[in-house]
Amino acid sequence: MPTTDENLAVAFAGESQANRKYLAFAKKAEHDGFPIIARLFRAAAEAETIHAHGHLAAMGGIGTTVENLQAAQAGETYEYTTMYPPMLAQAEADGHKAQRMFGYAAEAEAVHAKLYAGALALAEAGNDMAEAGIFLCPYCGNIELGAAPEACPICGAKAEKFIAM
Repeated sequence: MPTTDENLAVAFAGESQANRKYLAFAKKAEHDGFPIIARLFRAAAEAETIHAHGHLAAMGGIGTTVENLQAAQAGETYEYTTMYPPMLAQAEADGHKAQRMFGYAAEAEAVHAKLYAGALALAEAGNDMAEAGIFLCPYCGNIELGAAPEACPICGAKAEKFIAM
């Protein structure tokens, strides 16, 4: 029989995946002309977030900002150094369309790790990041500080496509 800690980890993963899946379903429903069904999917996604946050808290997974930045940097570093490279290699060997997003994700996760490292150094000194624009590429997940680049260095998306956060 699994322990409560093991059950929390499984529940957190499931609720987190349900949130992302329902948000994707909402975008599709909106695209298909079902705006109220899209709202239902978004409400359910938020409910799943409530569950996931509760499970994460019960797991002791939310620390100080410095601890959270350390965890985030470690997670992003693992993804771009260890997780994505073999996935990308396998997708390339298979000729699978997943290779594009695996490649984008690996490059974007390296950027995220670097950004977290910079934020961590500031937070450890008791400082926040300087106020600057934070821009997200909606295609590859790249994050840029200051201003959106003319073209995303990872996927080539134009500046006007970036989302100001």
